[in-house]
Amino acid sequence: MADSEERAYNEADILAAVQHDSRSNAIIIVTAVFLGISLASVLLRCFVRTRIVRAFGWDDIMMLVAMTLNLGFAICGILGAKYGMGRKLAYFYAYPDHLHLALLCWWLGQIFYVVTCVVAKISIMITLLRITIDRVHAWILYAAMSLATAVGVIFLFFTIFQCHPVEYFWNQNSQATSHGSCVEKKTLIGIAYLYSVGAAVTDLTIGLLPVALIWDLRMNRRTKAAIAGILGIGCLASAAVIVRIPFVHRYQDTEFFYDTYQISIWSNVEAGLGITAGCLTTFRPLIRFLRDGSSVSPSRNRTPGSFPLSSTVAQGFHRSSRSKMGDRDDVDHVWTGTDNDDYHGVTTTIMGSQSLKPTSSSEEDLNPISYDNYSNHGWKVERSVRVSVQDS
Repeated sequence: MADSEERAYNEADILAAVQHDSRSNAIIIVTAVFLGISLASVLLRCFVRTRIVRAFGWDDIMMLVAMTLNLGFAICGILGAKYGMGRKLAYFYAYPDHLHLALLCWWLGQIFYVVTCVVAKISIMITLLRITIDRVHAWILYAAMSLATAVGVIFLFFTIFQCHPVEYFWNQNSQATSHGSCVEKKTLIGIAYLYSVGAAVTDLTIGLLPVALIWDLRMNRRTKAAIAGILGIGCLASAAVIVRIPFVHRYQDTEFFYDTYQISIWSNVEAGLGITAGCLTTFRPLIRFLRDGSSVSPSRNRTPGSFPLSSTVAQGFHRSSRSKMGDRDDVDHVWTGTDNDDYHGVTTTIMGSQSLKPTSSSEEDLNPISYDNYSNHGWKVERSVRVSVQDS
């Protein structure tokens, strides 16, 4: 009688675990929503940077990489929820083959998660470095980039090699791997806390530092407020990390998948918001494009084969020696997508091989030859002065 009652209780428990799928569905819904938002943001960013601004840089490449990794993270989350993430262990008595698949999806998902977040942060910080004028701000960004990379590498290492052999993590409850061992749960929890704190500090830096960058820009208060609001989304990403911290200790719970569903949800929120925040800062030229129907301002048009020296900042990570006024103008253009009408400055351009005669601008040949043969040889530097006067 006792055995039959125990069997009936176990069967009821298994049936309840199979039917209770609300936490698994929550993982799927949140993952799909934030995947869609981040994917749409990246696609719009690519359109702006390639078709409107026509300045696709390393920060855009890094964001594309982050989005690709985020797609892998989302796939692991959705498949993992289908195989048992968010459910109680009793579920796996009905579907024993799903256990190692759910563990594998969790393991892969954690790898995709940490790499996605680190790459997205680096992309945002490269963008900020491109428009940073103050050397102190630049060093703060370099420090934040180093911190994000360091804690990410530590978390990634312990995630991959938490068990020996590696595959023992998802095969520990099957006969596929009979021998193996894993790091103590307390150690993994400590690493997770370390990463969470480092990620929160980095996200807060990304969200708050741009306020100092745009403080002195020549734009009205409404524009500054709009930009500050967009950049504030970066702080929401740090909020997602902070909200997840109280659930980190659940790594050691017996009902692992059931109790850690909040970790899965907030990890997806963090990754999605981070990518979206990094892309929204590039959307202002899109608004101007939709309003005016023009891609770039006329003053930004360049002669084919010419490369402004100031654009080397967008192409690489080193900073060129420019005047502070020129820097301010470039910063304004990045945030607003327009040029300042009251700009007074000097533009230096490297010209490729062109069959052109000397103009009235000051020109200096790097390879002095006659202009009759210039179409076949050499490069030249053209230095021109652009002055516009705004009527009062």
